[in-house]
Amino acid sequence: MGITFSLDGMGKPAAKLRCDAGQRKRTGSLGFSKPKGVAGDVVYGVGERRGVIRFSDFPARDLDSTLGKEWLETNGIGGFASSTIPGLNTRRYHGLLVAATKPPLGRCVLLSKLEETVICGESRIALSANEYPGAIHPAGHLYLQEFRLDPFPIFVYRVRDLTVQKRVFAVHRENTTVVEYEASGPCVIEIRPLIAFRDYHSLTHFNDALNGEVQISPGCVRIAPYPGLPALHFAHNASDVQKTGEWYYKFHYRVEQERGLDYEEDLFNPFVMRFELAGTLSAAVIASTELHEARDAATFREREVARRRHGLLEAAADQFIVKRGDLETILAGYHWFSDWGRDTMVALPGLTLVTGRIETAKKILLAYAGMISEGMLPNRWPDAGDEPEYNTVDATLWFFEAIGAFVRHTNDFAFLRSELMEALEGIVDWHVRGTRFGIKVQENGLLACGEPGTQLTWMDAKVDGIPVTPRTGMPVEIEALWYNALRTMEDFSKQLGDVARSRQYGAMAAKAQAAFEPLFWNEDESCLYDVVDRDSRDASIRPNQILALSLMYPLLTGERARRVVERVEHDLLTPFGLRTLAPKDPRYAGRCDGSPAARDGAYHQGTVWPWLLGPFLMAYLRVHGSSPEAIQQALEWLAPLEEHLWDAGLGQISEIFDGDAPHRPRGCIAQAWSVGEILRVRAHVTKLSEA
Repeated sequence: MGITFSLDGMGKPAAKLRCDAGQRKRTGSLGFSKPKGVAGDVVYGVGERRGVIRFSDFPARDLDSTLGKEWLETNGIGGFASSTIPGLNTRRYHGLLVAATKPPLGRCVLLSKLEETVICGESRIALSANEYPGAIHPAGHLYLQEFRLDPFPIFVYRVRDLTVQKRVFAVHRENTTVVEYEASGPCVIEIRPLIAFRDYHSLTHFNDALNGEVQISPGCVRIAPYPGLPALHFAHNASDVQKTGEWYYKFHYRVEQERGLDYEEDLFNPFVMRFELAGTLSAAVIASTELHEARDAATFREREVARRRHGLLEAAADQFIVKRGDLETILAGYHWFSDWGRDTMVALPGLTLVTGRIETAKKILLAYAGMISEGMLPNRWPDAGDEPEYNTVDATLWFFEAIGAFVRHTNDFAFLRSELMEALEGIVDWHVRGTRFGIKVQENGLLACGEPGTQLTWMDAKVDGIPVTPRTGMPVEIEALWYNALRTMEDFSKQLGDVARSRQYGAMAAKAQAAFEPLFWNEDESCLYDVVDRDSRDASIRPNQILALSLMYPLLTGERARRVVERVEHDLLTPFGLRTLAPKDPRYAGRCDGSPAARDGAYHQGTVWPWLLGPFLMAYLRVHGSSPEAIQQALEWLAPLEEHLWDAGLGQISEIFDGDAPHRPRGCIAQAWSVGEILRVRAHVTKLSEA
């Protein structure tokens, strides 16, 4: 398969690198190197130029080479469109319009896909592709000549002497997807929408409850199959529309089968549209929960092209930031995560501050400040229901990290004083006297948390209701975050003129610092214990300890800090991030696949997480004095994630990877803190290299 990366102002190849899979050269999206002759700042996507991902010369019958590469279009309110390069849906989450009916949640697959057929004279050539039990039908992938993200998905088909181009894009801040077609010569395109109208976690099947009636008016078709779900409007410039009312049965979703879930679905076709293309005429379909006209397609396209004048990782960052009421939040990952407090605060510096979205950062911080309950930030918002869940200890502590990064970046102490400081003081007070789930400061100044059966840290997987990694007591990263929260409050109070509070927080921090190292140092393994609980010490070699070195105020320095970094590098570092458990541990799971229980059991027992590369590189640079050699090594460790932008979620960074080589990407195809942390640490390394 030919793979091309090009960069220019309007998506046309001003410079181009072409190479074969497996021998791909690294180029500009993360700033590792830039094609010669390309002007403009393309370091991690900052500037007016953008990256283009391009695939061509497909092996005609090798679907496996393209089905693992998925595109994603998001709309800024929680909805999206997504599928694979050939347009063959492999997940229940794939669809052309997955609408957020209660933004940013309440997501429903309204429009699954469009069945497209090009008619030339007596010949009918199907462009779509579907998998059914034991068969691929139709086989439109055989006509696909090129796919690119430029800046949205563009498909180029070769049908006899014709070239047919299709564009798909989501409209910002609307549950609207636009699909456009152009042809190099006269032809007819016949389009049959296939609808699902279901919660995006579920699948639909033939049923008599579906209302198949369609309302056909000039330039628009309306369908409302089920009460309680929004109507779907199809604005179009078709020459003819005819009602059909047919079910298509047993679509096979191979990724769902791999994940041990139900994997077959029936879809309904309510009508068929015919478009006559000739000369400059093009076909436009706007699928939306709102009323539009077909002529709006060009306006929407121009607006989206202008809005997306940035590079690959900045574009990736933009996809996670969504509206929640009048404020904004960060979706943890696509396709299935909602907004999580922990993920939001970890990702915020990279997604907003590095990319220059200061007002967005303020709106997100304000949104979460308004959700504090008993000194705690919410863990997540469930898809069903409006009440957030508060079962987390670290989301609240990462809130201090995000605010600290914001203040250091902006020097906006006025915003801190007026909007955040009272909330932060209240959080510390609640933690001192005790809040939910046994979260309370101990006599030694460290923070304990947890009750039997609870999972309060980021290692939160359960199987049959039982925690896989019970970490009740004093987890190492919680102590690092608590200590940093106190030092941050010491500094904030001093800057705002509250000397008494500054001294109080400083004394609390010093007490915690004095207690930490004697309790947590594991001389036998030259690293830190993962959890200390009374007289118990958990000697599992995990990545959590790296936070004691990587944050603004390290709890461990000197020779012991260097030994921790060496231990983590030796046992946990992979090309795509850190393992969650050392391979020598008998509980280590090298693959995160199979049934839901199997995957949950492996989730934090060896699986690799890219977001952890951020803290690791910060710690590595610190213990090596940010030497030129250390900076170069950091760049080399970042490089594989740039190549990953061409794999799995195109232009994105996956949630997790297998612990064992070849480290296959797993989980969500796009994860907020994976992208955020790589952006943040890349900005830091770039600054050091330019100093």
